[in-house]
Order: sequence, then C-alpha cells, then structure tokens
Amino acid sequence: MTTHQLTNRIRRLRFEHGEMTQQALADRVGCTRQTIVLLEQSRYVPSVLLAMRIAAAFRARVDDVFHIIDTEAREAPKGELPGESPSDSHV
Repeated sequence: MTTHQLTNRIRRLRFEHGEMTQQALADRVGCTRQTIVLLEQSRYVPSVLLAMRIAAAFRARVDDVFHIIDTEAREAPKGELPGESPSDSHV
C-alpha cells in the first residue's frame, strides 16, 4: 500500500534567507515557533493558507517549499497491529 508524506525545504530556505530564525518565520507568517519546528520535522501538515504564507515569506512557490513523496506502508501480519513489530507484541 502506498501512502504519501509531505516534506519541505523550510529549514534550508531559512538559512538561505539570512539564517532566519524559526521565531522570525513564525512571526512573519502568523503561527507559533512550535508549528515551524513541527513543520521542519514533517510532523505537521499546514493549512493551505499557512503553506501559502510560508512560501510568500521566501518569495517562492508553494511547490518549491513543500513536496509530496510516496512511501511504502508495510501491511501488518495477521494478529499484529499496524506500526507494531513482532518484538513489541505482549505475551
């Protein structure tokens, strides 16, 4: 089964734009520094509006900042929960 993950170039772009801090970017786009941290770690998917604001902060297109990649999700064997390995199961 193929799943999709949103990745981004925010960290790289911050450094290419005068080593902009996470806080400075957050202030510019109207979110918290913690949101920028999560975005850079690909642990948060931004709203369309936030994605557009971030791209505008770097004078870039949204698709120059954010990318969708295909990932292979492994099917859990019978009796195993998704994301659980056999060594994680309780005996």
